[in-house]
Amino acid sequence: MDPYEEFKRSMANAVDAFRKFDKFKTVRVISHMDADGISACAILIRLLNQENMKYSVSILNQLDIKNLNELAVEGYEQFIFTDVGSGQLKSIVEILKGKKIIILDHHSTHEVSIPDGITQINPNLFGIDGGKEISGAGVVYLFAKEARKENEELAHIAVIGAIGDVQEDDGFRTLNNEILEAAVRNKKIEVKRGLRFFGMETRPIHKVLEYSTDPYIPGVSGSESSAIQFLNQIGIYPKKKNSSDWKKFGDLSEDEFKKIVAAIILRRIDEDKPDDVLGNIYYLVEEKKESATKDAKEFSTLLNACGRMGKASLGIGACLGDKKTKMRAINNLNDYRKEIVNALKWYESNKENFIKDKRYIIINAKNSISSTIIGTLASMVSKSNEFQDGTYVMSMAYSEEHLKISLRISGRVKGIDLKEIMHEIVGKSAGEAGGHKYAAGAIVPIEKEEEFLSAANDVLSKKAMEEVVR
Repeated sequence: MDPYEEFKRSMANAVDAFRKFDKFKTVRVISHMDADGISACAILIRLLNQENMKYSVSILNQLDIKNLNELAVEGYEQFIFTDVGSGQLKSIVEILKGKKIIILDHHSTHEVSIPDGITQINPNLFGIDGGKEISGAGVVYLFAKEARKENEELAHIAVIGAIGDVQEDDGFRTLNNEILEAAVRNKKIEVKRGLRFFGMETRPIHKVLEYSTDPYIPGVSGSESSAIQFLNQIGIYPKKKNSSDWKKFGDLSEDEFKKIVAAIILRRIDEDKPDDVLGNIYYLVEEKKESATKDAKEFSTLLNACGRMGKASLGIGACLGDKKTKMRAINNLNDYRKEIVNALKWYESNKENFIKDKRYIIINAKNSISSTIIGTLASMVSKSNEFQDGTYVMSMAYSEEHLKISLRISGRVKGIDLKEIMHEIVGKSAGEAGGHKYAAGAIVPIEKEEEFLSAANDVLSKKAMEEVVR
Protein backbone atom coordinates (compact mmCIF):
# COMPACT_ATOMS: atom_id res chain seq x y z
CA MET A 1 0.00 0.00 0.00
CA ASP A 2 1.12 3.57 -0.70
CA PRO A 3 2.71 4.90 2.55
CA TYR A 4 0.63 8.07 2.43
CA GLU A 5 -2.62 6.14 2.15
CA GLU A 6 -1.46 3.76 4.85
CA PHE A 7 -0.70 6.71 7.14
CA LYS A 8 -4.13 8.25 6.51
CA ARG A 9 -5.82 4.91 7.19
CA SER A 10 -4.01 4.68 10.50
CA MET A 11 -6.12 7.65 11.61
CA ALA A 12 -9.07 5.27 11.84
CA ASN A 13 -7.22 3.35 14.57
CA ALA A 14 -6.69 6.55 16.53
CA VAL A 15 -10.35 7.51 16.17
CA ASP A 16 -11.39 4.02 17.34
CA ALA A 17 -9.21 4.53 20.43
CA PHE A 18 -10.70 7.99 20.91
CA ARG A 19 -14.26 6.60 20.78
CA LYS A 20 -13.33 4.29 23.66
CA PHE A 21 -12.53 7.26 25.92
CA ASP A 22 -15.02 7.74 28.74
CA LYS A 23 -17.00 10.89 27.90
CA PHE A 24 -17.75 11.43 31.58
CA LYS A 25 -14.06 11.66 32.46
CA THR A 26 -11.69 14.52 31.72
CA VAL A 27 -9.20 14.20 28.85
CA ARG A 28 -5.73 15.42 29.82
CA VAL A 29 -4.31 17.29 26.80
CA ILE A 30 -0.58 17.99 26.48
CA SER A 31 0.90 20.04 23.63
CA HIS A 32 4.00 22.01 22.69
CA MET A 33 4.29 25.77 23.21
CA ASP A 34 5.30 26.77 19.67
CA ALA A 35 2.98 27.83 16.82
CA ASP A 36 2.59 24.26 15.58
CA GLY A 37 1.80 22.92 19.04
CA ILE A 38 -0.77 25.65 19.73
CA SER A 39 -2.39 25.11 16.31
CA ALA A 40 -2.52 21.36 16.95
CA CYS A 41 -4.06 21.89 20.38
CA ALA A 42 -6.67 24.31 19.00
CA ILE A 43 -7.85 21.74 16.43
CA LEU A 44 -8.09 19.05 19.11
CA ILE A 45 -10.04 21.36 21.44
CA ARG A 46 -12.54 22.05 18.64
CA LEU A 47 -13.07 18.29 18.32
CA LEU A 48 -13.41 17.79 22.10
CA ASN A 49 -15.98 20.60 22.22
CA GLN A 50 -17.91 19.00 19.37
CA GLU A 51 -17.95 15.73 21.34
CA ASN A 52 -19.03 17.52 24.57
CA MET A 53 -15.98 16.14 26.35
CA LYS A 54 -14.27 17.74 29.33
CA TYR A 55 -10.55 18.46 29.09
CA SER A 56 -7.61 19.95 30.95
CA VAL A 57 -4.81 21.49 28.86
CA SER A 58 -1.10 21.98 29.52
CA ILE A 59 1.19 23.67 27.00
CA LEU A 60 4.80 22.75 27.67
CA ASN A 61 8.17 24.15 26.64
CA GLN A 62 9.44 20.57 26.49
CA LEU A 63 8.02 17.23 27.59
CA ASP A 64 10.41 15.46 29.95
CA ILE A 65 10.47 12.84 32.71
CA LYS A 66 9.70 15.43 35.37
CA ASN A 67 6.54 16.53 33.52
CA LEU A 68 5.47 12.92 33.02
CA ASN A 69 5.93 12.09 36.72
CA GLU A 70 3.79 15.10 37.61
CA LEU A 71 1.10 13.98 35.14
CA ALA A 72 1.18 10.45 36.56
CA VAL A 73 0.09 11.58 40.03
CA GLU A 74 -2.69 13.91 38.87
CA GLY A 75 -5.26 11.12 38.72
CA TYR A 76 -6.29 11.43 35.06
CA GLU A 77 -6.95 8.22 33.14
CA GLN A 78 -7.03 9.38 29.53
CA PHE A 79 -4.45 11.49 27.73
CA ILE A 80 -3.91 13.00 24.28
CA PHE A 81 -0.47 14.33 23.35
CA THR A 82 -0.26 16.67 20.35
CA ASP A 83 3.01 17.75 18.69
CA VAL A 84 4.87 16.02 21.54
CA GLY A 85 5.15 12.48 22.85
CA SER A 86 6.84 10.42 20.17
CA GLY A 87 10.33 11.36 21.31
CA GLN A 88 9.41 10.44 24.89
CA LEU A 89 7.48 7.28 24.03
CA LYS A 90 9.56 4.95 26.20
CA SER A 91 9.06 7.18 29.26
CA ILE A 92 5.35 7.57 28.54
CA VAL A 93 4.94 3.78 28.38
CA GLU A 94 6.78 3.34 31.68
CA ILE A 95 5.46 6.30 33.69
CA LEU A 96 1.84 6.43 32.48
CA LYS A 97 1.34 2.68 32.58
CA GLY A 98 -2.30 1.61 32.53
CA LYS A 99 -3.60 4.92 31.10
CA LYS A 100 -5.50 5.37 27.85
CA ILE A 101 -3.19 7.42 25.65
CA ILE A 102 -3.28 8.82 22.11
CA ILE A 103 -0.11 10.41 20.70
CA LEU A 104 -0.53 12.60 17.60
CA ASP A 105 2.96 13.74 16.67
CA HIS A 106 5.34 14.26 13.75
CA HIS A 107 8.72 14.23 15.53
CA SER A 108 11.09 11.29 15.32
CA THR A 109 10.11 8.32 17.44
CA HIS A 110 11.78 5.21 18.87
CA GLU A 111 11.11 1.51 18.47
CA VAL A 112 9.26 0.70 21.67
CA SER A 113 6.91 -2.15 22.50
CA ILE A 114 3.60 -0.32 22.89
CA PRO A 115 1.06 -1.92 25.24
CA ASP A 116 -2.70 -1.97 24.74
CA GLY A 117 -4.26 1.35 25.58
CA ILE A 118 -1.61 3.46 23.82
CA THR A 119 -2.09 4.57 20.21
CA GLN A 120 0.62 6.50 18.36
CA ILE A 121 0.01 8.20 15.02
CA ASN A 122 3.21 9.47 13.44
CA PRO A 123 4.15 9.92 9.75
CA ASN A 124 7.75 8.81 10.37
CA LEU A 125 6.46 5.28 11.11
CA PHE A 126 5.45 5.10 7.43
CA GLY A 127 8.65 6.54 5.98
CA ILE A 128 7.14 10.02 5.64
CA ASP A 129 9.35 12.96 6.64
CA GLY A 130 7.59 14.60 9.59
CA GLY A 131 10.02 17.50 9.41
CA LYS A 132 8.89 18.66 5.96
CA GLU A 133 5.80 16.82 4.78
CA ILE A 134 3.36 17.33 7.66
CA SER A 135 3.36 19.25 10.93
CA GLY A 136 1.95 18.31 14.32
CA ALA A 137 -1.10 20.43 13.57
CA GLY A 138 -1.46 18.57 10.26
CA VAL A 139 -1.50 15.20 12.05
CA VAL A 140 -4.17 16.42 14.49
CA TYR A 141 -6.17 17.90 11.59
CA LEU A 142 -6.27 14.54 9.78
CA PHE A 143 -7.32 12.90 13.05
CA ALA A 144 -10.07 15.47 13.68
CA LYS A 145 -11.30 15.15 10.08
CA GLU A 146 -11.40 11.37 10.40
CA ALA A 147 -13.50 11.76 13.55
CA ARG A 148 -15.83 14.35 11.98
CA LYS A 149 -15.88 15.12 8.25
CA GLU A 150 -16.92 18.75 8.88
CA ASN A 151 -13.53 19.41 10.47
CA GLU A 152 -12.09 19.78 7.00
CA GLU A 153 -12.91 23.45 7.58
CA LEU A 154 -10.03 23.55 10.12
CA ALA A 155 -7.38 22.93 7.43
CA HIS A 156 -6.21 26.56 7.55
CA ILE A 157 -5.16 26.12 11.21
CA ALA A 158 -2.98 23.19 10.18
CA VAL A 159 -1.43 25.34 7.44
CA ILE A 160 -0.57 28.00 10.04
CA GLY A 161 1.06 25.28 12.14
CA ALA A 162 3.10 24.01 9.20
CA ILE A 163 4.30 27.53 8.36
CA GLY A 164 5.21 28.08 12.01
CA ASP A 165 7.25 24.86 11.87
CA VAL A 166 9.16 26.17 8.81
CA GLN A 167 7.72 23.53 6.47
CA GLU A 168 6.88 25.98 3.70
CA ASP A 169 9.52 26.49 1.01
CA ASP A 170 7.84 28.36 -1.85
CA GLY A 171 5.06 25.80 -1.58
CA PHE A 172 4.29 22.68 0.42
CA ARG A 173 5.06 19.00 -0.06
CA THR A 174 2.63 16.07 -0.25
CA LEU A 175 0.40 15.93 2.84
CA ASN A 176 0.88 19.60 3.71
CA ASN A 177 -0.07 20.50 0.15
CA GLU A 178 -3.24 18.40 0.36
CA ILE A 179 -4.16 20.20 3.57
CA LEU A 180 -3.52 23.57 1.88
CA GLU A 181 -5.78 22.54 -1.01
CA ALA A 182 -8.54 21.76 1.49
CA ALA A 183 -8.11 25.21 3.08
CA VAL A 184 -8.32 26.88 -0.34
CA ARG A 185 -11.30 24.73 -1.33
CA ASN A 186 -13.14 25.80 1.83
CA LYS A 187 -12.30 29.45 1.12
CA LYS A 188 -10.23 29.81 4.28
CA ILE A 189 -6.91 30.57 2.56
CA GLU A 190 -6.04 32.48 -0.59
CA VAL A 191 -2.60 31.96 -2.11
CA LYS A 192 -0.96 34.85 -3.95
CA ARG A 193 2.45 35.38 -5.48
CA GLY A 194 4.36 38.24 -3.90
CA LEU A 195 7.35 39.44 -1.92
CA ARG A 196 8.10 36.90 0.77
CA PHE A 197 8.95 39.43 3.47
CA PHE A 198 7.66 39.27 7.01
CA GLY A 199 5.28 42.02 8.15
CA MET A 200 3.89 42.96 4.73
CA GLU A 201 0.42 43.46 6.24
CA THR A 202 1.33 45.33 9.39
CA ARG A 203 4.65 47.17 9.03
CA PRO A 204 5.55 50.31 7.06
CA ILE A 205 7.37 49.52 3.81
CA HIS A 206 10.75 50.83 4.98
CA LYS A 207 10.55 48.73 8.17
CA VAL A 208 9.76 45.59 6.17
CA LEU A 209 12.88 46.22 4.07
CA GLU A 210 15.03 47.15 7.06
CA TYR A 211 14.20 43.96 8.97
CA SER A 212 14.50 41.63 5.98
CA THR A 213 17.38 39.19 6.51
CA ASP A 214 15.98 36.19 4.60
CA PRO A 215 15.91 37.26 1.81
CA TYR A 216 18.72 39.75 2.34
CA ILE A 217 18.81 43.06 0.40
CA PRO A 218 22.39 44.33 0.02
CA GLY A 219 22.78 47.94 1.17
CA VAL A 220 19.25 48.01 2.58
CA SER A 221 18.72 45.26 5.17
CA GLY A 222 19.62 46.27 8.69
CA SER A 223 19.44 50.04 8.22
CA GLU A 224 16.33 52.21 8.50
CA SER A 225 17.99 55.18 6.77
CA SER A 226 19.22 53.00 3.90
CA ALA A 227 15.74 51.53 3.43
CA ILE A 228 14.20 55.02 3.25
CA GLN A 229 16.93 56.18 0.85
CA PHE A 230 16.35 53.10 -1.34
CA LEU A 231 12.65 53.94 -1.67
CA ASN A 232 13.34 57.59 -2.48
CA GLN A 233 15.88 56.58 -5.14
CA ILE A 234 13.29 54.53 -7.04
CA GLY A 235 10.65 57.28 -6.79
CA ILE A 236 8.48 55.79 -4.07
CA TYR A 237 8.04 58.16 -1.18
CA PRO A 238 7.78 56.36 2.18
CA LYS A 239 5.12 58.66 3.64
CA LYS A 240 1.54 59.15 2.53
CA LYS A 241 0.76 62.35 0.65
CA ASN A 242 0.04 65.28 3.00
CA SER A 243 0.43 63.00 6.00
CA SER A 244 3.01 62.00 8.58
CA ASP A 245 1.86 58.35 8.31
CA TRP A 246 4.21 55.83 6.74
CA LYS A 247 3.05 53.86 3.72
CA LYS A 248 2.45 50.12 3.91
CA PHE A 249 2.60 47.74 0.97
CA GLY A 250 -1.20 47.82 0.80
CA ASP A 251 -1.03 51.53 -0.08
CA LEU A 252 0.99 50.94 -3.26
CA SER A 253 -0.37 50.80 -6.78
CA GLU A 254 0.39 47.73 -8.89
CA ASP A 255 3.03 49.68 -10.84
CA GLU A 256 4.71 50.89 -7.63
CA PHE A 257 4.77 47.35 -6.28
CA LYS A 258 6.39 46.06 -9.49
CA LYS A 259 8.94 48.88 -9.29
CA ILE A 260 9.98 47.81 -5.76
CA VAL A 261 10.23 44.14 -6.81
CA ALA A 262 12.41 45.00 -9.83
CA ALA A 263 14.67 47.26 -7.73
CA ILE A 264 15.13 44.63 -5.01
CA ILE A 265 16.00 41.94 -7.56
CA LEU A 266 18.51 44.32 -9.17
CA ARG A 267 20.13 44.87 -5.75
CA ARG A 268 20.44 41.09 -5.39
CA ILE A 269 21.85 40.48 -8.88
CA ASP A 270 25.07 38.98 -7.49
CA GLU A 271 23.15 36.43 -5.39
CA ASP A 272 22.69 32.81 -6.57
CA LYS A 273 18.93 33.38 -6.89
CA PRO A 274 18.24 37.13 -7.08
CA ASP A 275 14.50 36.60 -7.67
CA ASP A 276 14.27 34.48 -4.51
CA VAL A 277 12.43 37.42 -2.92
CA LEU A 278 9.26 36.21 -4.65
CA GLY A 279 7.18 33.41 -3.22
CA ASN A 280 3.75 32.26 -2.13
CA ILE A 281 1.86 34.36 0.41
CA TYR A 282 -0.93 32.64 2.32
CA TYR A 283 -3.75 35.01 3.22
CA LEU A 284 -6.48 34.03 5.67
CA VAL A 285 -9.66 35.01 3.85
CA GLU A 286 -11.77 35.77 6.93
CA GLU A 287 -9.17 37.99 8.63
CA LYS A 288 -9.12 41.77 8.21
CA LYS A 289 -6.67 43.42 5.83
CA GLU A 290 -3.52 44.82 7.50
CA SER A 291 -4.16 42.85 10.69
CA ALA A 292 -1.54 40.69 12.41
CA THR A 293 -3.68 37.67 11.56
CA LYS A 294 -4.18 38.19 7.81
CA ASP A 295 -0.92 36.64 6.60
CA ALA A 296 -0.58 33.04 7.83
CA LYS A 297 3.13 33.64 8.46
CA GLU A 298 2.34 36.56 10.76
CA PHE A 299 -0.41 34.53 12.42
CA SER A 300 2.11 31.80 13.20
CA THR A 301 4.39 34.41 14.78
CA LEU A 302 1.45 35.60 16.88
CA LEU A 303 0.92 32.04 18.14
CA ASN A 304 4.62 31.58 18.84
CA ALA A 305 4.59 34.81 20.85
CA CYS A 306 1.66 33.56 22.92
CA GLY A 307 3.48 30.34 23.74
CA ARG A 308 6.81 31.99 24.50
CA MET A 309 5.17 34.56 26.80
CA GLY A 310 3.27 31.89 28.75
CA LYS A 311 -0.10 32.83 27.26
CA ALA A 312 -0.83 29.90 24.97
CA SER A 313 -4.55 30.09 25.77
CA LEU A 314 -4.69 33.38 23.85
CA GLY A 315 -3.21 31.65 20.81
CA ILE A 316 -5.70 28.80 21.05
CA GLY A 317 -8.57 31.29 21.25
CA ALA A 318 -7.19 33.21 18.26
CA CYS A 319 -7.08 29.99 16.20
CA LEU A 320 -10.68 29.22 17.13
CA GLY A 321 -11.86 32.69 16.08
CA ASP A 322 -12.66 34.30 19.42
CA LYS A 323 -12.42 38.04 18.66
CA LYS A 324 -11.66 39.31 22.18
CA THR A 325 -8.99 36.67 22.75
CA LYS A 326 -7.49 37.44 19.35
CA MET A 327 -7.11 41.11 20.28
CA ARG A 328 -5.41 40.15 23.55
CA ALA A 329 -3.08 37.89 21.57
CA ILE A 330 -2.16 40.78 19.26
CA ASN A 331 -1.38 42.98 22.27
CA ASN A 332 0.76 40.18 23.69
CA LEU A 333 2.71 40.16 20.42
CA ASN A 334 4.00 43.66 21.18
CA ASP A 335 5.35 42.47 24.56
CA TYR A 336 7.01 39.52 22.83
CA ARG A 337 8.70 41.80 20.30
CA LYS A 338 10.16 43.84 23.17
CA GLU A 339 11.58 40.63 24.65
CA ILE A 340 13.14 39.74 21.30
CA VAL A 341 14.65 43.21 20.92
CA ASN A 342 16.15 42.94 24.41
CA ALA A 343 17.55 39.49 23.59
CA LEU A 344 19.16 40.78 20.38
CA LYS A 345 20.64 43.76 22.23
CA TRP A 346 22.11 41.40 24.82
CA TYR A 347 23.52 39.24 22.01
CA GLU A 348 25.15 42.23 20.30
CA SER A 349 26.65 43.45 23.59
CA ASN A 350 28.12 40.10 24.64
CA LYS A 351 29.63 38.66 21.46
CA GLU A 352 33.12 38.61 22.93
CA ASN A 353 31.94 36.14 25.60
CA PHE A 354 30.67 33.47 23.21
CA ILE A 355 32.47 30.28 22.24
CA LYS A 356 33.26 30.66 18.53
CA ASP A 357 35.14 28.85 15.82
CA LYS A 358 35.16 29.07 12.04
CA ARG A 359 31.78 27.40 11.54
CA TYR A 360 30.06 27.28 14.90
CA ILE A 361 29.07 29.52 17.77
CA ILE A 362 27.75 28.68 21.25
CA ILE A 363 25.70 31.43 22.91
CA ASN A 364 25.37 30.73 26.64
CA ALA A 365 22.87 33.26 28.00
CA LYS A 366 22.53 31.63 31.43
CA ASN A 367 19.93 33.82 33.23
CA SER A 368 20.19 36.80 30.86
CA ILE A 369 17.53 35.59 28.41
CA SER A 370 14.33 33.66 29.08
CA SER A 371 14.56 29.97 28.22
CA THR A 372 11.29 30.31 26.28
CA ILE A 373 12.85 32.60 23.67
CA ILE A 374 16.41 31.28 23.54
CA GLY A 375 15.44 29.14 20.52
CA THR A 376 14.01 32.22 18.78
CA LEU A 377 17.33 33.98 19.30
CA ALA A 378 19.20 31.04 17.74
CA SER A 379 16.85 31.09 14.73
CA MET A 380 17.26 34.84 14.20
CA VAL A 381 21.04 34.71 14.51
CA SER A 382 21.23 31.77 12.09
CA LYS A 383 19.12 33.68 9.52
CA SER A 384 21.25 36.82 9.72
CA ASN A 385 24.08 37.43 7.31
CA GLU A 386 26.65 37.42 10.09
CA PHE A 387 27.84 33.88 9.37
CA GLN A 388 28.68 31.85 6.30
CA ASP A 389 26.29 29.10 5.20
CA GLY A 390 26.71 25.93 7.22
CA THR A 391 27.57 27.65 10.50
CA TYR A 392 26.07 25.91 13.54
CA VAL A 393 24.34 28.25 16.00
CA MET A 394 23.75 26.83 19.49
CA SER A 395 22.01 28.88 22.19
CA MET A 396 21.55 28.05 25.88
CA ALA A 397 19.66 29.50 28.85
CA TYR A 398 18.72 28.42 32.36
CA SER A 399 15.24 27.05 33.01
CA GLU A 400 14.80 26.24 36.71
CA GLU A 401 17.17 23.31 37.33
CA HIS A 402 17.81 22.67 33.62
CA LEU A 403 19.64 24.20 30.69
CA LYS A 404 17.36 24.77 27.67
CA ILE A 405 19.39 24.36 24.47
CA SER A 406 18.59 25.07 20.82
CA LEU A 407 20.59 24.22 17.71
CA ARG A 408 20.18 25.79 14.25
CA ILE A 409 22.31 26.14 11.12
CA SER A 410 22.77 29.16 8.85
CA GLY A 411 21.85 29.07 5.17
CA ARG A 412 20.26 26.35 3.11
CA VAL A 413 22.41 23.30 3.69
CA LYS A 414 21.62 19.75 2.58
CA GLY A 415 22.37 16.46 4.26
CA ILE A 416 22.60 17.71 7.85
CA ASP A 417 20.39 16.36 10.63
CA LEU A 418 20.53 18.72 13.62
CA LYS A 419 18.55 16.35 15.83
CA GLU A 420 21.09 13.61 15.15
CA ILE A 421 23.90 16.02 16.07
CA MET A 422 22.14 17.02 19.30
CA HIS A 423 21.67 13.35 20.21
CA GLU A 424 25.40 12.81 19.65
CA ILE A 425 26.29 15.70 21.98
CA VAL A 426 23.86 14.54 24.67
CA GLY A 427 25.20 11.00 24.31
CA LYS A 428 28.66 12.29 25.23
CA SER A 429 27.37 14.25 28.22
CA ALA A 430 23.84 14.14 29.69
CA GLY A 431 20.29 15.27 29.01
CA GLU A 432 17.42 14.65 26.60
CA ALA A 433 17.47 15.68 22.92
CA GLY A 434 14.59 16.27 20.53
CA GLY A 435 13.34 18.29 17.56
CA HIS A 436 13.82 17.89 13.81
CA LYS A 437 16.55 17.70 11.20
CA TYR A 438 16.24 21.45 10.78
CA ALA A 439 15.71 22.65 14.37
CA ALA A 440 16.89 20.62 17.35
CA GLY A 441 16.88 21.14 21.09
CA ALA A 442 17.80 19.55 24.39
CA ILE A 443 17.39 19.91 28.14
CA VAL A 444 20.39 19.25 30.35
CA PRO A 445 20.76 19.35 34.15
CA ILE A 446 22.48 22.59 35.17
CA GLU A 447 25.12 20.67 37.11
CA LYS A 448 26.15 19.05 33.79
CA GLU A 449 26.69 22.41 32.07
CA GLU A 450 30.47 22.21 31.74
CA GLU A 451 30.31 18.58 30.65
CA PHE A 452 27.74 19.45 27.98
CA LEU A 453 29.77 22.43 26.72
CA SER A 454 32.85 20.23 26.40
CA ALA A 455 30.89 17.66 24.39
CA ALA A 456 29.27 20.36 22.23
CA ASN A 457 32.68 21.86 21.42
CA ASP A 458 34.04 18.44 20.52
CA VAL A 459 31.13 17.45 18.25
CA LEU A 460 30.57 20.82 16.57
CA SER A 461 34.28 21.35 15.85
CA LYS A 462 34.35 18.03 14.00
CA LYS A 463 31.08 18.75 12.14
CA ALA A 464 32.38 22.19 11.18
CA MET A 465 35.30 20.57 9.35
CA GLU A 466 32.98 18.59 7.05
CA GLU A 467 32.17 19.85 3.57
CA VAL A 468 29.05 22.00 3.26
CA VAL A 469 26.59 20.86 0.56
CA ARG A 470 24.12 23.46 -0.67
